[in-house]
Amino acid sequence: MAFEWREKPGDRIKLAGHALEYACWGPAPDQAPTLVMLHEGLGSIAQWRDLPARLAATTGFGVLAFARAGYGGSDPVTLPRPLNYMTREAEDTLGPLLDAAGISQAVLLGHSDGATIAAIYGGSVSDMRVRGLVLIAPHFFVEADGLLAIHAAGKAFRDGDLRARLSKYHRNVDVAFNGWHDAWTDPAFASWNVADCIDHLRIPVLAIQGREDPYGTLAQISEIEERIYSPLETLILEGCGHAPHLEHPEQTEIAIVEFCARLDRLEREEVRIA
Repeated sequence: MAFEWREKPGDRIKLAGHALEYACWGPAPDQAPTLVMLHEGLGSIAQWRDLPARLAATTGFGVLAFARAGYGGSDPVTLPRPLNYMTREAEDTLGPLLDAAGISQAVLLGHSDGATIAAIYGGSVSDMRVRGLVLIAPHFFVEADGLLAIHAAGKAFRDGDLRARLSKYHRNVDVAFNGWHDAWTDPAFASWNVADCIDHLRIPVLAIQGREDPYGTLAQISEIEERIYSPLETLILEGCGHAPHLEHPEQTEIAIVEFCARLDRLEREEVRIA
């Protein structure tokens, strides 16, 4: 399962004991920086829709999207997931993925759980390849309203059409849903908090949040603002829920493109020694 840089969802690479589905767009890592996309708790490559292709075209970066173990076309995981699964994903998967793909300059772009994983990696792993973070609807601690939304999703999965809708994207839909739902609704998860990773971030961050997100309030963004020492940009979208990149795609994409352009200018800027 050697890594090949090509736009072909269904390709797989063996990492951390699992074969993970991945796909690539735009220039290879030896030609340009790379946006590495980490999906949400019920996400997959396909659920990014055309965003990876658009970002490759508008940023000039390469784009790598992958399905974490238990999602999309990747191998399933054993349930229940450990309650620190996001920290484990950051520690066990991201570094080996960058190694396998030959990535030397990366911006991690995550949504929801994926944003949390990106933040944990950026704040806990000393990896000079990672030059910036784009965090869309990140979670750093549990909120009561978010748990209500997750319980509602559980009911929709059991009694409604959510299982059928997710089955289009996940080879093992019960593993994908229950691994996420059962971790978040475990009583022991109520004390979960990874906000200390923010204290250790030393790279620029773009944080994007919908004001009407049912899974997380603006308190998550405030936590970043209060704790971060590195440059931070925020985009709060009115009339927007949990998926800014799908609900307000133009504003979200513009913010990401401009953030990447600024990072790229900083990388290219000559350092003058007086």
